[in-house]
Amino acid sequence: MPQPKSRKIAVLGYRSVGKSSLTIQFVEGQFVDSYDPTIENTFTKMITVNGQEYLLQLVDTAGQDEYSIFPQTYSIDINGYILVYSVTSNKRVPIMLVGNKKDLHMERVISCEEGKALADSWNAAFMESSAKENQTAVEVFKRTILEAEKMEGGAPQGRTSCSLM
Repeated sequence: MPQPKSRKIAVLGYRSVGKSSLTIQFVEGQFVDSYDPTIENTFTKMITVNGQEYLLQLVDTAGQDEYSIFPQTYSIDINGYILVYSVTSNKRVPIMLVGNKKDLHMERVISCEEGKALADSWNAAFMESSAKENQTAVEVFKRTILEAEKMEGGAPQGRTSCSLM
């Protein structure tokens, strides 16, 4: 049998959507029905997928509306994200998919069209940017604000300077 592979997965979502309940059900096989807000918990579990063993490290995150700092544990060495929502609430948050480093033309492996198609499949806004060359950096954040305002019914009218490049 091959050696187990280590994988780290972050579980993200709005508060009270059941991130901890889902994670604990997977790890411990039990349902916790009391709500105790999570700041952050980490769980480990061994699982076999297609004959390969994986040692999972699961980062059960705080509800993203409660804690505004995005800790490094949510982003460093992460192999996947699970986005959880509650089917009992129509609370939506905008998703902005940003293809960054567009200044690295010779190293590009994902086309703008592929990024846009992925964003469309997620019903997400999409932009490409180059932080290095300050291309659309400000527009990325303005667009995210406008998307949030639109979802809350308060989008300011008028033209925006957001565009696909």
